[in-house]
Amino acid sequence: MGELKVHRVRFFDYMPTAIRAMAFNAHTERLALARMDGSVEIFNFTDHYFQEKVIPGKDSRSIESLCWVGGRLFSAGLNGEIAEYDLENLRPKYSLEAYGGPIWTVISNTQGTQLAIGCEDGTVKLFEVLEEHIQFERNLDRQKGKRNSPSDCSLTYRLLVDRGIGGSKSRETVVWSVAFLSDHTVVSGDSAGKVQVWDGHTGTLVKTHLVTKWDVFLPDLAFQFIAPTLHQQDKEWVRTRTFKNHTHDVRALAEIETAIVSGGMDTHLVVRPLLEKFDEKSHASGLRKIHFPHRNLVSCAKKAGLLLFQFPGQLELWRLGDSDGHGKPGDRLPLKWKPEKLLLLKRKGEDHICCSALSSCGGWLAYSTVSSVRIYRLQTDNNISITKVSKLPKVLRSAHQLCFSSDSSKMFAASSQSSVLVIALTQSESWSHSVTFPSPGSRQPIHLMTTSVDGKWLAAANSDCEIHVYNLQKLKLHCIVPVYGSCPSAMGIHPTTNNLTMVHADQQLFEYSIVEKQYTDWSRKLQKQGLHNVWLDRDTPVTHVTFNPKNPNQVVLHDMHMFCIIDQSLPLPDQKTQFYNQMTLRSLSEQERPSHLHAFKICKTFQDLLCVSLLDDQSLVVVERPLLAITSQLPAPVRQKKFAT
Repeated sequence: MGELKVHRVRFFDYMPTAIRAMAFNAHTERLALARMDGSVEIFNFTDHYFQEKVIPGKDSRSIESLCWVGGRLFSAGLNGEIAEYDLENLRPKYSLEAYGGPIWTVISNTQGTQLAIGCEDGTVKLFEVLEEHIQFERNLDRQKGKRNSPSDCSLTYRLLVDRGIGGSKSRETVVWSVAFLSDHTVVSGDSAGKVQVWDGHTGTLVKTHLVTKWDVFLPDLAFQFIAPTLHQQDKEWVRTRTFKNHTHDVRALAEIETAIVSGGMDTHLVVRPLLEKFDEKSHASGLRKIHFPHRNLVSCAKKAGLLLFQFPGQLELWRLGDSDGHGKPGDRLPLKWKPEKLLLLKRKGEDHICCSALSSCGGWLAYSTVSSVRIYRLQTDNNISITKVSKLPKVLRSAHQLCFSSDSSKMFAASSQSSVLVIALTQSESWSHSVTFPSPGSRQPIHLMTTSVDGKWLAAANSDCEIHVYNLQKLKLHCIVPVYGSCPSAMGIHPTTNNLTMVHADQQLFEYSIVEKQYTDWSRKLQKQGLHNVWLDRDTPVTHVTFNPKNPNQVVLHDMHMFCIIDQSLPLPDQKTQFYNQMTLRSLSEQERPSHLHAFKICKTFQDLLCVSLLDDQSLVVVERPLLAITSQLPAPVRQKKFAT
């Protein structure tokens, strides 16, 4: 691609909120995660921990606990309501008032026929799980004080925890978490820093472990039922290790077959494999931290040099700065004009923004919540103006994804049941007509859409790994790409060949000829040889694909840690090839360099990437959000260990 002018953008103040709760579904191997803003995220642990669904938050929604019942997901929170979620339409299905004040926790019985909730007023309430809803069944014996961890049964024993030691003796002890094991062992964590083991048959205390001076919300350490010494035969619960993977309080914890999953106030999700579950050290046994969403929060107007940043409560429109200077690689160029925030658009209502889009010319902007879609006409040349498009089609109630055609004449909205709505736009701030493409297969939500530059093709991918290609001239389904078992994480249509490039959560890469309805020769060659292990072992998915219009052989894509230029005119790297070879190439002479070139050119100069895109003027936009900037904005830990204490 040669030398590029790079717009290094660090003014997108993306700030994720704290993780409050999580629940793991062992049958489907999905992890549901709730954040402080009321949003829910679902990760597929069988597909490289891919974030396949996001249910946007709401101002009045507070989630303290999540629970799976089969394939159904329930939550409970401080608003005193139990909610069930529609996982196809990515919204709450219904909510039910429990009439016990704030709800702190919810669990189900083994059969999945009952939910038990622990309420602020001291009650544990049972709800019957029916086919389409739940209904109140009865209250268990009322207890004094709020219930942080209920037990789905009537009262058999009352286990009394003692106060702490030192300064903790003067404070009442609060039990924050309880676990009931298959052998009737009960384990509790409390505000005095103790993890206590109880005999569930007799209600007696077996062992007390003082693990910290602070509250034990959820133990981020491991205990094993083993003999404490080689000379002892009797087994007991022994503390074996401590996990220190977070900088702030851990508020949610899940144990799966091979790992401990945790999250808390520092906002990131940590998957820590249990090494004893693996025969040898491998990529699967490595620690994994998930910091960013696995989808785009940045839209780029390639023709106008504008960026749209999506926040839960607002959108920001920026004009990029520019420089007319020149320099050698790595130089910082003086700015002719600085980046400028043109617009701050606040959403209407309590529902958070779930998706947004900006047309390539910068003349149209759209966003959606679960309750409405709004489209605006923009003027950004001299005086900034914004006009709302009125009277949208009645079928356009909400959208999971939005995008505009390359010529800005149409908008595409991914709607319910994996359908796509096509809206023709006019220059008079209105729409002229709309067409709906129903899904020929799955009803799962669409999470990716992309259009061709010539305006002929639209590709849409859903969380069932299906990719449908529609002919926009004939207004009908053109083809279905052969289904691959890993979810697509990014895709794009080449501006000259109309080949569809797809990258999946497992890092596999395919190129499909839309016209010929088959994989290209380059794609078949790549799959036959196999991708380099260094590429496959990356632990963050590719989230954006774009192309170099000046060189049809080059594809540009990025994940959180790097961007890559794939040059299809160069040989593919085999397993013996040095994959990260840019430094080596610079040290070689012009004569030696060609023998070391391969198709994958990796750049790690920029880190913590949210967007990499190529503008029409051949300059590169790189949007970074340094993790240190996020950490610096977090509240101080509730308790912080000081040196020599």
